[in-house]
Amino acid sequence: MADSMAGSLKLYRKRLIPSECIPLKDDIIVMCDEELILTRWNTLRAKRDFTHGSSCYFLKEGIKVSKFYRADNSLLYWYCDIVDFEYKRNENVMIVTDLLADVIIFPDGHVKVMDLDELAEAMERKLISKEQMIKCLRRLHNLLDIIDRDKFDRLQEKLNQAGL
Repeated sequence: MADSMAGSLKLYRKRLIPSECIPLKDDIIVMCDEELILTRWNTLRAKRDFTHGSSCYFLKEGIKVSKFYRADNSLLYWYCDIVDFEYKRNENVMIVTDLLADVIIFPDGHVKVMDLDELAEAMERKLISKEQMIKCLRRLHNLLDIIDRDKFDRLQEKLNQAGL
């Protein structure tokens, strides 16, 4: 997947709870290569707190780091999804499966881990495989370790450098 293919790459967001797989047809792919996909987007459904944002998909790490912006373009927070990627080369399609665990980093540095109850529910309902659960927990641990070691700026810099 090269940068020149960014215009034709089709992104899909697959959720386990609720079960859905939707095309992110309105997301604008700014850049993509073998390691990263950078996008900017508007919310799919109207939200009270934020209206738009940008995302960096770290393909090797299994993390999607997003900046959520208010209508006035001020930063609401950084939102990190633990994800899995499936690239269908023949169709130039990337399916991004949300593995449910999320981390929010507020501008003041406060960190909040989210949706572990949904992760447990997905395991109980057999919506997530043992392998996906293991990936999710390891990726969550790695992300929290990056944040704890004050290295989150390394994940932020890709979006910041692109002016997103």
